[in-house]
Amino acid sequence: MRFMTWNVHGTFNLNPKFDLEGICSIIRKWAPDVVALQEVDSRSRSDDPFAKLASVVGDHGVHAKSIVTADGDYGQTLLSRFPFSGPPEIVDVSYREREPRRAIAAGLLTPVGDVRVVATHLGLSIHERHAQAQALVSLVKPGRTVVLGDFNDWFWIKSVRRVLAQVCPNRTRLRTFPSHLPLLRLDRIYATSDSPIGKVWTDEGARAYSDHLPVIADIEIPAGSNASKVR
Repeated sequence: MRFMTWNVHGTFNLNPKFDLEGICSIIRKWAPDVVALQEVDSRSRSDDPFAKLASVVGDHGVHAKSIVTADGDYGQTLLSRFPFSGPPEIVDVSYREREPRRAIAAGLLTPVGDVRVVATHLGLSIHERHAQAQALVSLVKPGRTVVLGDFNDWFWIKSVRRVLAQVCPNRTRLRTFPSHLPLLRLDRIYATSDSPIGKVWTDEGARAYSDHLPVIADIEIPAGSNASKVR
């Protein structure tokens, strides 16, 4: 299965006309089965980016809007080529008085069976991220789980990597921020031990649309007991 995560914040700075077609073209280019997008922002816009992005992968998606105002909303979205096995969970992982943060946890009905996906965007402070990483651990199933998003994890003290390694030892290691001279590995994809990560790459063409580069990964998800029931 092909997974993709991308913080598209720069779209609204680098595209003065608020044209989302560039973002959609990058996603379509790599045809991921699952994509997590962070910092989707509909505030002060005449259109709705959440709605415009909803069909770029398939017919299945869920939004987690952490800021909702009369002028529009801000948050993240999880889009899938495969249907959900049940209602996705929107989990509040906010830390004290810091900016509201959410995680999306969903089961997907794929050709290899049920696959668990957790998408998120973690906070900027060390203690905040550490607490949020521990909350993510509780959302991970023992196997066939992928966790992806912008983890804002660049420091070794109380790192998200160390916490998630307990349940998702496989991870990507690409530098993604800032997109024009990537130094930090903020955007990652994690997977449980039964799901090795194969080819991993990014797309330098995404520099025109965001200050983060996307991460795309092909993951070898093992067939589950219900694989034959899924078409």
